Amino acid sequence: MILFKMNLYFKPFLFVFIAISLSPSVVNGQVSKSYPASLFPDRVILGFKGNPAFSQAVNWRTDSTVLEAVAAIHEADPSPDFQKNAKLIKAKTQQVEIDGRLVNYHEVDFTDLKPATQYVCRVGNGTQWSEWYHFKTASEKNDPVSFLYFGDAQNDVRSLWSRAIRGAFTTLPKADLIIHAGDLINRANIDYEWGEWFEAGGWINGMIPSLSSPGNHEYYKDANQNGVLSKHWRPQFALPENGPEGLDETAYFVDYQGVRFISLNSQEAINSADVMEKQAKWFEENIKDNPNRWTVVFHHHPIYSTANGRDNAKWREKMEPLYKKYHVDIVLQGHDHTYARGINIPLGQVRKKPDGPIYVVSVSGPKMYELGLENWMDRAASNTQLYQVLDVNHNKLSFKAYTVNGDTYDAFDLVKDQKGQNTLVELSGSLKMQERLNLPEDLQKRFKEADLKEYNERFLKYKQRKSNK
Repeated sequence: MILFKMNLYFKPFLFVFIAISLSPSVVNGQVSKSYPASLFPDRVILGFKGNPAFSQAVNWRTDSTVLEAVAAIHEADPSPDFQKNAKLIKAKTQQVEIDGRLVNYHEVDFTDLKPATQYVCRVGNGTQWSEWYHFKTASEKNDPVSFLYFGDAQNDVRSLWSRAIRGAFTTLPKADLIIHAGDLINRANIDYEWGEWFEAGGWINGMIPSLSSPGNHEYYKDANQNGVLSKHWRPQFALPENGPEGLDETAYFVDYQGVRFISLNSQEAINSADVMEKQAKWFEENIKDNPNRWTVVFHHHPIYSTANGRDNAKWREKMEPLYKKYHVDIVLQGHDHTYARGINIPLGQVRKKPDGPIYVVSVSGPKMYELGLENWMDRAASNTQLYQVLDVNHNKLSFKAYTVNGDTYDAFDLVKDQKGQNTLVELSGSLKMQERLNLPEDLQKRFKEADLKEYNERFLKYKQRKSNK
């Protein structure tokens, strides 16, 4: 009886707490869930600051009252008794004003870890803690690497992109890392959009390290109308700081088990010829003596666009010669809200021996554009949310693109010989799915008759080229 009275007594306070936590926010007339910071850590995400075989970085958020944050770590143990022996490490704390409110972001870089070892960690203030997260350090050897890659999430992230990242995790639960090729959200400094992004990924972000490149939607205009990186970006991500000056945690590289992953900031490069030149110089300096067998480059703006009427000619003219010269294997991109995979080889030439990288453009969120159906494409998709799974095992890179339904949409292997020459092995011919090339319904309604006629002509030319291969 006493217990019943106590529950009844506390019930109104519980109701008030829930009401505050789930209160909606209205931005530009749109009602959305808000994500207020509290004493308890949230937005926990893994990244890299150093060698992945010996270190692991973690980042999280609290309200502004948490000034002394810590992380706890221990080798993973099936017994819960490890907790009392976990090592505590003080976090670096950065205060940021977001939507008129002060919040604190905290970061710890665990160092002196053992290679190829599973660890368990949690973050908090010593009283309020996150759950324990398991992660595994990289091997010192060139062991197989598996990773996920996402094009733009951007819109309706909580409701529709969530099925992409959760489906990807279901497909590859033991991924070593995750690549995001820009436009993670739609408006650079809107906190609830970042809240949706972190909610969609949830505890996956605390178990698998993320490598992200910024897109144009991670930038906003300041008082002088200059493009500025989101106030959220650097405080909330733990990324390498080995890039060119001024592009910290946006252009960088990580070596992981025989693969060099290189992020480039295409937005800054397209905005400034000087930045493009500086970044290209940095890229060349850090790839000409690359000791790794494989090179994966990722950035937001495509070298070859997939959406009709879009082109990044200066970006392509600067970077593609370097990609070819230094034998980049694959370039992972976003921005165009369609899917395409192909290589820059003239029509009629054998495509089995590419003299440059495989280019992929993909979209994981629901915003869709018109597909260009260009000559460089070997497999394309319109109006389709996808995620990609890549496996690198010694002399072979295997690529698969999946729809958010879990169906395999595209697949190929790159096989590398002793001289470093790649052979492209097409696997898409064995796929059950036909190419999804129809225009999105809203575009069909908006297009004039001449636009539809022009698209259908391109569609027929594309199908004719594919039938002649």
